[in-house]
Amino acid sequence: MKTWWRKGLFLGALGLLFLTGCSEKYPLLDPQGPVARKEYHMLLLTTILTGIVIVPVVILLFVVAFRYRDRPNSKAAYKPDWHESKWLEIIWWGIPVIIILIIATVTVKETFALQYPPEKKEPITVEVTSLDWKWLFTYPEQGIATVNYMNIPTDRPVKFVLTSDAPINAFWIPSLGGMQYTMPGMAMRLWSQADEPGTYIGKGANFSGKHFAKMSFKVNAQSQEDFDKWVEEIKSTKPALTNEGYAELSKQSVVGESAYSSYPEDLYMNILMKNGGEYMPNHWMMMENQKTAQPTK
Repeated sequence: MKTWWRKGLFLGALGLLFLTGCSEKYPLLDPQGPVARKEYHMLLLTTILTGIVIVPVVILLFVVAFRYRDRPNSKAAYKPDWHESKWLEIIWWGIPVIIILIIATVTVKETFALQYPPEKKEPITVEVTSLDWKWLFTYPEQGIATVNYMNIPTDRPVKFVLTSDAPINAFWIPSLGGMQYTMPGMAMRLWSQADEPGTYIGKGANFSGKHFAKMSFKVNAQSQEDFDKWVEEIKSTKPALTNEGYAELSKQSVVGESAYSSYPEDLYMNILMKNGGEYMPNHWMMMENQKTAQPTK
């Protein structure tokens, strides 16, 4: 058997070996909310459009390598004076340009469309603080706090207000979509939503030191009724988070999950102010007002 046939069989077997692992669901390919679904559709569109270029190029690579290989009595055309073709230039430059324009247009449109949650249901707000090496979630409307896990109601938008009291990190829940950096002194914003009950994994998606790989957290999506029961349970069974307790929590350490029945009302604002920022409790409303404001006469 010729060498190139052996190499072809080896590459084919290697490809099948990798494909055997595709039966398992990956979070990015298993969207569980409206944001994740839009991102998934954008991923599919980009894959299909880039495939229009990649697949023919890969096929032509093997065809050209086979047809023009060095062999006796080759019948392949030999044109040493041929140097260009206007039609070929138009094809291999025009098609990629069109594809890039389509991808750019769709990406910009969908990105702006995902800036604000739908107005059908009242969102719930969760303040997110990344620490070394853990996540603190505070619920300003419910008055409770959790570490390394959060509960959210299903079929209801969740508005995340994100900051950091440690090095810059990135907040990411692959199954629910969206990713946003957490930065000291800044209140970034992101929204998401879970359509079905379940437990989803969130990650710290930016290098932030020795134990950054352990900065994962659970997101438990449950019905509104179960969420309300959970809040009441936390309030009645868990201790309060004090300023002293937060000072200890914010030290570099790896901890497990915990919850608190209350926390200092100005905790999140103090975190922002300490790092040179300014907290606007109604920042989302202000953004909405700016978006819909009419010019004054």
